Order: sequence, then C-alpha cells, then structure tokens
Amino acid sequence: MTAFRIGVIVGSLRKGSFNQKLANALQKLAPPDLELSLLRIDDLPLYNQDDDINQSASVKRLKKEIVESDGIIFVTPEYNRSIPGVLKNALDHASRPFGESAWAKKPAGVIGVSVGAIGTACAQQHLRTILAYLDMPTMGQPEAFLHLREGLFDDGSIGNLSKPFVQNWVNNYVVWVKKHASN
Repeated sequence: MTAFRIGVIVGSLRKGSFNQKLANALQKLAPPDLELSLLRIDDLPLYNQDDDINQSASVKRLKKEIVESDGIIFVTPEYNRSIPGVLKNALDHASRPFGESAWAKKPAGVIGVSVGAIGTACAQQHLRTILAYLDMPTMGQPEAFLHLREGLFDDGSIGNLSKPFVQNWVNNYVVWVKKHASN
C-alpha cells in the first residue's frame, strides 16, 4: 500500500490553539495510507518581494516540505472574518518567486474550528479564493466549519458526537488526494 504524504499547516501560533488540537486529532483519524505531518510556519520572516532572490532557510525548508507532500490540509482559525496573517505569509512565501510556486497542483483540504457560531466559514472562503489562484485543487464538499463546543475534543481526539462528521471529512479528503495526486 502506497502512503500519501500530507502536509498539515495550522494557521494559529497560539499556545493551546484549538486548530492545533484539531490538526493533532486529524492525525488520529487518518487511515494507514495517509501520513500527516505538521509543517512549521512560525519561523518564517515577513514576506518581502526583495527577498525572493535569496529566500531564507526557513522559507526554503517550507517549500521543500510542500513539494515533497502529495497534498496539503489547511487548519485555519478565523481572525476578523478572514485568515490569520501568519497563514497568508506562508502562502505568499511558498508561492514565490513568480513561476516557482510550491503549491501548484497539490490537492488541498480546508477545515477549521472557532468559538464563533459560524465556525471558520469566512476564513475558509477567503482561503479558497487564494488556493484557486495558487492552482491547488481544493475539496469543495463536505465543508467543515467547526464550532467549538463542549465535547468537540476528548483527550486529544475528536469527541464521540463530532467524530462521524470529522471522520467523513477525512475520508472524503483521502478520496480527493487519490484522485488528484495521480494527475
């Protein structure tokens, strides 16, 4: 059985991040043929086009990890009805210089959790617009705008009430990766 390497990017740097918890819980739901690994974005400098000709070691590392991945899962919080700056910074770095994007053709999944009633719906919509431009085939359904409620997490896993929904999302992403990774 061939394993698919999936990079997971969490758009939150906060200690105790709900989205980091979600990313860790997704690893437990992944089937054996999906290897999820967290990609670090907290050490990237702020994007500056002047640096395109001499990208930092952390940017080169991130781009290499993306290229070596068969797909990418974005686990994003919602800040002010959009994606966090740290996530946009990572997207910009790995897409540059022009014509050398590491993102192109990588099948993407988008998921997130928030204390707000609409989950991360607005952030995900903005992220999907960016991913379309970056030429990443992004799974459209099922959408997963998770509202943080008691019982969502249970000892580092997804709680029993939410597990079928999140497992369905993971299962659909596996199908999405298999469909697009061979292209």
